[in-house]
Amino acid sequence: MFIRAYLRASTSEQDANRARSALDTFVQSHGQHIASYYTENESGASLQRPELFRLLTDAKPGDVLLVEQVDRLSRLTDGGWQQLRATIKTKEVRVVALDLPTSHQFIASTSNTAADAFTSRMLAAINDMLLDMLAAVARKDYEDRRRRQNEGIAKAKAQGAYKGRGVDKEKHAKIRALLNKGAGIRETAKLLGVSTSTVLRARDSGKEDATLQRAKNRAAESAAG
Repeated sequence: MFIRAYLRASTSEQDANRARSALDTFVQSHGQHIASYYTENESGASLQRPELFRLLTDAKPGDVLLVEQVDRLSRLTDGGWQQLRATIKTKEVRVVALDLPTSHQFIASTSNTAADAFTSRMLAAINDMLLDMLAAVARKDYEDRRRRQNEGIAKAKAQGAYKGRGVDKEKHAKIRALLNKGAGIRETAKLLGVSTSTVLRARDSGKEDATLQRAKNRAAESAAG
């Protein structure tokens, strides 16, 4: 059994490694160690998470996918969660979360495991039910926060006070420089410690800026002519 830790934060401004020490301490208290870490800055509401699926690709039957909280694994819709769960089940990977006590049995030392087969199956069934429940709660929390955010934006716009999120022009310039040198989207994201969505936004904004500049140049040439 290998324990593979998954560390996720939603944006590049957040520290995805924040929970690493807590995971280390937890595993050590069960007489185990973490074999590898998979870290990324991607939204838990998306299935486009390269490191999570690299973990699942690397995993063998019986391995553990360790997370601090279930919401680090999923803030997906029900359909997205069922798709991810199917992949986890197919790989025969066991999910262990610090906020899901029924899952802790999966990394207990063999010497401490005295439950019979029936009890183990019952605990596993209860754990699956609670895992689904916490995934649903995580999605609701995500939707509630998005709704409140949108309400706040709408109110600010109505009052003429909304300016939107500022663009980190320096970061975008670095991203476009790497892309122009031939670096791939994932490679660029990894080198700069940002999410792939940030790389895509920088790339697309660069194209828009270039298009706008060409239009301005043509207008200037027409006016001069």
